[in-house]
Amino acid sequence: MSDDQRRPRHGKSGPGHTFGPGRSNRPPSRPDWRARRAAEVEDGVVLYGWHPVVEALSNPKRRIRRLLVTENAQRRLTEELGSLRVTPELARPDEIARKLEPDAVHQGLYIEADPLPSPTIETMNAQSLILVLDQITDPHNVGAIVRTAAAFGVDSIVTTARHSPSATGVMAKSASGGLEHVPFTIVRNLAGALQTLRERGFLCIGLDSAGETELEAVPLRRPVALVLGAEGKGLRQLTRERCNVLARLDMPGHIKSLNVSNAAAVALYATSRALAALD
Repeated sequence: MSDDQRRPRHGKSGPGHTFGPGRSNRPPSRPDWRARRAAEVEDGVVLYGWHPVVEALSNPKRRIRRLLVTENAQRRLTEELGSLRVTPELARPDEIARKLEPDAVHQGLYIEADPLPSPTIETMNAQSLILVLDQITDPHNVGAIVRTAAAFGVDSIVTTARHSPSATGVMAKSASGGLEHVPFTIVRNLAGALQTLRERGFLCIGLDSAGETELEAVPLRRPVALVLGAEGKGLRQLTRERCNVLARLDMPGHIKSLNVSNAAAVALYATSRALAALD
């Protein structure tokens, strides 16, 4: 199952749901956007906004089920891409807005699509540079990481089905089209996946502010897996134990830690430069 397959199921509880202890068991008169969207696009992907939609339409691997556009957005799309590979449906801005979470900036573009193919640990090649995310669930952070990963040519992002972002549209918007270029590899158990990566020759580097060595001092070789933990919690103990080395990003200023998406960018920059010097 691909990362962007995990849509919330219709009728299940979740953020914003009114069922639960101390609350009425009567369904809300107006289902929240998650339930509405899950009912409409079961097991699919919702993408919106200029960059995610343009990149999806430009990606032959992405099968588009439905494309909703405003008149202005259709004109702009045609100017950018020429003839479209899917027939768009004209819609008013408010019709699109009703399909999305509150305050979503859709720019007159909305897509329902199939998930992209998901590679496996076993199919990754010996030159790979990948990211491994340990319980990073915030879709804005993951989206920013995806965008950075696309910029640095990351081959895949490994995460678990249980602790990964469910709001794919938010993540895709934050990724600004990067979701079409960096596939997700979904694993059942992260520690087991790291063990398999090591057995396949990957150098697994856990990023940790208390790491024993500076990242730039780590002797690099391909293939490489950079392992990032959630903000606040960091890497879990078993994740740390499965890494070859724990490395830190030394900060010269007064603040010694970075937002996880910023840390990913700095780490990828340093790692990419070091690997380029070896190639």
